Amino acid sequence: MAVNFLISIVMKAIYILWLRQLKRYLRSKSRTIGSLGQPVLFLVALGFGFGPIFEKAGAGNYLEFLAPGVIAMSVLFSAMFFGIELIWDRQFGFLKETLVAPVSRLSIMTGRTLGGATVAAAQGVIVFILSLLIGFRPERWDMLPLAFVFLLFISLIFSALGTAIASLLEDMHGFQLIMNFLIMPTFFLSGALFPLAEAPRALTLIAKFNPLTYGVDGLRSALTGIGQFTFSHDLVILLLVVICFFSLGSYFFHKIQA
Repeated sequence: MAVNFLISIVMKAIYILWLRQLKRYLRSKSRTIGSLGQPVLFLVALGFGFGPIFEKAGAGNYLEFLAPGVIAMSVLFSAMFFGIELIWDRQFGFLKETLVAPVSRLSIMTGRTLGGATVAAAQGVIVFILSLLIGFRPERWDMLPLAFVFLLFISLIFSALGTAIASLLEDMHGFQLIMNFLIMPTFFLSGALFPLAEAPRALTLIAKFNPLTYGVDGLRSALTGIGQFTFSHDLVILLLVVICFFSLGSYFFHKIQA
């Protein structure tokens, strides 16, 4: 009976913190609209700009190749910058009030991370819908649930990473600089914009150590049928990285001083 009571408290704490992240996202219309500008720019400027060159090289429709990468990019950006809310809550005292609650820090970190991951995944779904309006067409609609699984993996990985980094920092500007330093190489070296099979060996080797590579590959395979690795390979790698980054985020969040 006592165990069930404790579990219900933990689950309720996770749910409340998860719901808080969703409400903050839904109430911030400017944030929702503003975060769509860059993905749309990439889809239109690169998709139609480099499309003829891609087709002349006999590589197919570039928009179909690019769209999964841009969807993953929107999830990456949203998930990583979710960590800035942790610094914001620390500066305004909300984090201190949360930490003194009679729940474990693991449940607090879990609720916050799941909320950030849900918001990031929702951002990816919105970009997917916009890509359909621009002209992207998935090869197999029945694979959409699997594509959504890859979206969730990407969002969980980088939400946990954002939490881990934010737990070590107190300066909001420093966090933004570190995020920009990490995000751009992570995105450009993931195969989101160009086929890794045609890339130089050095770039291909670096990409193999990039978790976003497997997220983009799995998402592209599910949506277009074009992939470098198998579904099982991508899922196993992403699952291991989720466990690793979530453990890392939990460790640093446990040591945070509000």
